[in-house]
Amino acid sequence: MTERLPDRSLSDVVLIVDDVPDNLSLLHDALDEAGYTVLVAVNGESALQRAIQADPDIVLLDAVMPGMDGFEVARRLKAQPGTSHIPIIFMTGLTETEHVVAAFQAGGIDYVTKPIRPQEVLARMVVHMQSARQARQARNALDAFGHATMAIHVTGQVENSRAVWQTALARELMQRYFDAPPAHVPAELAAWLQAQSQLAAEGREPTSLSVVRGERQLVFSLQQRTSDDDWLIVMREVSDAAAVDAVLQAFRLTLREAEVLYWVAKGKTNRDIGDILGSSPATVKKHLEHVFEKLGVETRNAAASLAIQKVRALAPWHGG
Repeated sequence: MTERLPDRSLSDVVLIVDDVPDNLSLLHDALDEAGYTVLVAVNGESALQRAIQADPDIVLLDAVMPGMDGFEVARRLKAQPGTSHIPIIFMTGLTETEHVVAAFQAGGIDYVTKPIRPQEVLARMVVHMQSARQARQARNALDAFGHATMAIHVTGQVENSRAVWQTALARELMQRYFDAPPAHVPAELAAWLQAQSQLAAEGREPTSLSVVRGERQLVFSLQQRTSDDDWLIVMREVSDAAAVDAVLQAFRLTLREAEVLYWVAKGKTNRDIGDILGSSPATVKKHLEHVFEKLGVETRNAAASLAIQKVRALAPWHGG
């Protein structure tokens, strides 16, 4: 029999994971009285199953359990795109520094120490659930508009960087270009982000990253830095080789000039084009001046109009 999913329109859903019945009972009663829908799990395996099925708003996770401990549960939840967004508060009697560090490294957002004080847990939950709800709404909006966006947590070690969340389109593109697991950040992408950190520290403009696969390329642009170590990036796929070649042939331009004219005709600014081609806006402007001279025009609109007229007969033109 399939377990009925909780109705989150009625209340927020909390998953408590603990192998000690007294702890479960204490928290369950306090959360139920506070108006939450409460789910429980007594081991790591059932915790993963319930989190995947119910998509709780937050997880209260015991760190030390027989079998699969809380650290491994957290790592697995954060590695799955369907559960990586769920905030995790660890519950632990282990207050030594290495255990606290392990909790955060595993993906925890906070921790409380045992013996559990329900009112403290409730207060911490409210803060983290509000932030998670706002983040979820933002992700849903990006998905609705078809944006390929992801947030990446960058650490000192490139190999330890991980995707905090990503929209469905971003997940699809990462799989297609890198064949990467959901939370994995390829080395070249992590290295590029670390380079952006250095540029930001020096007060310099960020650069873009282009990853080429055959005639297609995926362009990464830095959107903003959401915290000291979290970066929000946008990616877009470029697969317009035929149209660019048609522009090149029609006007006897260089390849880079043809690329610039193509993107001008699609309404992109010099900064946009620089991001796509991995050039500075000043370099794009210089290429565009050469294009104007070769086409015998003086404005962007005139160049774009001429390009569209000439190319429409030679290659499929996809507006955008």
